[in-house]
Amino acid sequence: MKEATRIGSAIEQIDDVLHQKARLAIMASLMAAGELDFGALKRNLSLSDGNLSTHLAVLERNGFVLIRKEFVLRKPLTTIVPTEKGRYAFERYVEALEAVLQSMKEAKG
Repeated sequence: MKEATRIGSAIEQIDDVLHQKARLAIMASLMAAGELDFGALKRNLSLSDGNLSTHLAVLERNGFVLIRKEFVLRKPLTTIVPTEKGRYAFERYVEALEAVLQSMKEAKG
């Protein structure tokens, strides 16, 4: 039972905002690239405009990304950048997953 408690405790550390497939993919892409434009994220992750916009809004509302809108050669360009809070949250998320896996390994013996 002690192992189950340890696993449960590790799972409690997982961020619910990031623990969603599309948002996790967005943040992982941004962590790797530093920043990406909307079109690149859409193509790389095979998300629709609406789906990507919805997930970006959740990430922005939680302070994990900054969405910059500007015009380049009279064309709109939307660039997404992970914030310091977002970088920290992503790193903590990865650490929490590693803790879950480690707890499971220890429980198996």
